[in-house]
Amino acid sequence: MFNAKLALMDSRDLWREKLLAPLIEFGRIPGISPGYAPTWAADGHIQRTAEFMASWCRTLPIRGLKVKIMRSGKRTPMLLVTVRGKVRGTVVGYAHGDKQPVLEAWRRGLDPWTPLRRGRKLFGRGLADDGYGLFALMGALMILQQQEVDHRTCVCIIEFSEESGSVDLPAYLKKLRRQLANPSLIVCLDSGAGDYGHLWLTGSLRGVGNGFLEVKTMLTGKHSGEGTNIVADTSRITRHLLDRIEDSATGRIIIPGVDVEIPEDRMAELRAAAEAMGDNVWKDMPLLPGVRPMSDDPLELLLNRTWRAGLTQTGIAGIPGLDGGNVLRPSTTTKLSMRFAPTADAHALMARMKEILEADPPYGAQVTFTLSQVVQGWTAPEMPAWLAASAAESSQAFFGRLVKILGEGGSIPFMKMMSDYFPGSPLFITGLLGPGANAHAPNESLDLPTVVKLTATIAKLLADDARR
Repeated sequence: MFNAKLALMDSRDLWREKLLAPLIEFGRIPGISPGYAPTWAADGHIQRTAEFMASWCRTLPIRGLKVKIMRSGKRTPMLLVTVRGKVRGTVVGYAHGDKQPVLEAWRRGLDPWTPLRRGRKLFGRGLADDGYGLFALMGALMILQQQEVDHRTCVCIIEFSEESGSVDLPAYLKKLRRQLANPSLIVCLDSGAGDYGHLWLTGSLRGVGNGFLEVKTMLTGKHSGEGTNIVADTSRITRHLLDRIEDSATGRIIIPGVDVEIPEDRMAELRAAAEAMGDNVWKDMPLLPGVRPMSDDPLELLLNRTWRAGLTQTGIAGIPGLDGGNVLRPSTTTKLSMRFAPTADAHALMARMKEILEADPPYGAQVTFTLSQVVQGWTAPEMPAWLAASAAESSQAFFGRLVKILGEGGSIPFMKMMSDYFPGSPLFITGLLGPGANAHAPNESLDLPTVVKLTATIAKLLADDARR
């Protein structure tokens, strides 16, 4: 019989004695995802990460353990850790070991590749997103075996291209389809949390479309004193074009068909999340003094983040630095990132966006919008009764509060891949990217007391699944 109180104590001991030190060593490896590191194969950091994780797993006192590094052509490797159980069937655990690049300076005293503990936080790139995942999964299995609680065979998939859109994952899932046929449960550990006081599950993801808007008017630049008001500035034309798809006063996207009806169960989840989070919905933003969020209502902000479309300019080319001369520039290229509601047709809307931007260009300018990526949004299927009950019991046992469900504003392609490859298998999607976690940003940190609770939660899920 699974003992929740003992599991929490075991989890604390495991993180203190067996899990924290190797996680810190993992954090020292600059295994940047291949989409941001074209020389990743030659650099060897991804391979080094996979080998480190594999070697550590082989040292664990886990019965039925088998470790394999899969390779396929020029793709990133995949770490497959299998723990054979006594109960018939298979459970899949997912995490990733690749990391985001370091684009901005970290706070004084912190370094992205030198993990440092300060109080309840462990700072370092890739620890919260999502290096802790393998260690939590192995910790959960050790808890079960220490309590002599039976479980199904658990297959842990650790991929190394997630931060690049999981581009290599489908090839490996195809190879594993027969081995992983109809898993009874899929546990994914790469999502967000509204706070560190509740167990948070992920109910939906927004879709995303990325592309490059290029506006050209001249073959070369021209003295601004001669050209201004003779030829339209390409930045102004760009701004005019963007007004066709976004209300610049409110941020509302005005592409026809972009708005969707939000299911009532998702609205109920958002209301509960807004009540739990309050102003913390926006207080995690690194706002400058005097800057306000786009609404004072936490529910409106959560709706904006999870079920409404939004546009961000993530890059600009063709504009020199502040030492540039007085020149009317011949072109401007803007990298656009458009988020869509989970149930919106992202592909159709991006095609429509291209039509709107390129139609009847102002002043006859050469306007081209080139799509670079489109990812469809996703909404989680209803959890079976046993899994909903297990999540609720785990939340009360380890967090002392009701479980909460929150949609994510980002797009995590592997979640839909898992749904497509294993239709009908229930998904338990959670993570530790809560306030201050700063995934993808400076000063990324992992909340250690919460990872202890989450590890115990996974152990209970696996025990409850095996008893069915």
